[in-house]
Amino acid sequence: MGFWDKIFGEFIDVIDWLDESNDTMVHRFERYNNEIKYGAKLTVREAQAAVFVNEGEIADVLGPGLYELETGNLPILTTLQHWDHGFNSPFKAEVYFCNLRKFTDLKWGTKNPIILRDKEFGVVRIRAFGTYEMRIEDPALFIRDIVGTDGHFSVDDISNQLRNIIITRFTDIIANANIPVLDLASNYEQLSQYITEKLQSEFSKYGIELTRFLIENISVPQAVEEALDKRTSMGIITDLHQYLEFQTAESMTGENANQTAAMGASMGVGFAMADKLSKNFGERKGYVPEPFEKMYYYARGKEPIGPLNIDQIDDLIKNKKVNADTLFWSSGMENWQKAKNIEEIESLFNLLTPPPLS
Repeated sequence: MGFWDKIFGEFIDVIDWLDESNDTMVHRFERYNNEIKYGAKLTVREAQAAVFVNEGEIADVLGPGLYELETGNLPILTTLQHWDHGFNSPFKAEVYFCNLRKFTDLKWGTKNPIILRDKEFGVVRIRAFGTYEMRIEDPALFIRDIVGTDGHFSVDDISNQLRNIIITRFTDIIANANIPVLDLASNYEQLSQYITEKLQSEFSKYGIELTRFLIENISVPQAVEEALDKRTSMGIITDLHQYLEFQTAESMTGENANQTAAMGASMGVGFAMADKLSKNFGERKGYVPEPFEKMYYYARGKEPIGPLNIDQIDDLIKNKKVNADTLFWSSGMENWQKAKNIEEIESLFNLLTPPPLS
């Protein structure tokens, strides 16, 4: 620094800081040889704190306001400097401005899946991500333990460390909470609040307050998602009638969609089939199938006929009301199939054909 820079630096009597960034947490006010004129004006704005450091030791922390730097406003620094009353020479001290506003929309997420033991699905792997907010709670502690002598300290300088703390504690909390995977999605808010309380003690060690912690998503592997989707689909089925309607509609989108289309694969036909099923159930109200007896339906034109057991199907075959190309369907089958492709029914046709004479 040149001679005139030194002279003008010593006579500048206003110390303040305007944050021109969005991520600066601590800024050191630069002065020539750290010399500050006795009686200089210090402006500390809202959401700021000014920390005076003398010979590596934190002396005073001043909150928002306009100060004239004298013995009355700097009691600890005055003691360290051994000032006498009336002393007005420049004194040496470093001034750090701490940004006390909230830093929002900070990201966190699991790099690797968290392995959990679930009562319904056994061992599962989940991933999670979200955001959090934090602010400097104790400027002196933050500078002493984190910033040190760094003249410009930003969110990026500490975000990785905070993220690692979050993931470690989040993993422990989720693993020990014993919350079923199915219930995690319905407990985001309560879980976020609980984790915020658990993490606050960790953040406080750095002089930081965790003001908010949010879970945006907890995801499971694709196989578990498919199982959940299937369970959701089955959850709407309350009786056999609804189940048959569901399976009939599902069969219209399977690999044999062309066969179904030949029978009238449209939504209107689907409703007609459901209506016919309802009528058949009404007509056969008194019929109760044997326990675990497999029942079939066969297609007559565009209408499903049934339910029929294997003996009734045998009678239809003998009376030539159905043949090997007639389409059949039963619970557990994805699509309608020809009778000759269903082993149990196909065997009935073989019994009708006598063996060749030798």
